[in-house]
Amino acid sequence: MPRALVLNESDNVATLIDTGKAGDACALQGEAKGTVKLLADVPFGHKVCIKDTSEGQEIVKYGTIIGKASAAIRSGAHVHIHNVESVRGRGDQAGTSK
Repeated sequence: MPRALVLNESDNVATLIDTGKAGDACALQGEAKGTVKLLADVPFGHKVCIKDTSEGQEIVKYGTIIGKASAAIRSGAHVHIHNVESVRGRGDQAGTSK
């Protein structure tokens, strides 16, 4: 069973510490317990959504906002550049540093 790490209770993504295949039950470790069923293959070190996330909602990893969902993301989905827009270092967005 693949495992994924959650380091903050506010996180809506977990980082895989094993490669996971679509359909696998992935064990959550750290600040979240339980499992999430992977909806797609997720490589080692990549993120998986652990809470249904609406388009535009913040993506939180390790208690830090790392981006926003560019589309709705279901729990168990691979979270990567195809469905997340970075908000770090964006001088074109209000409230961000240049």
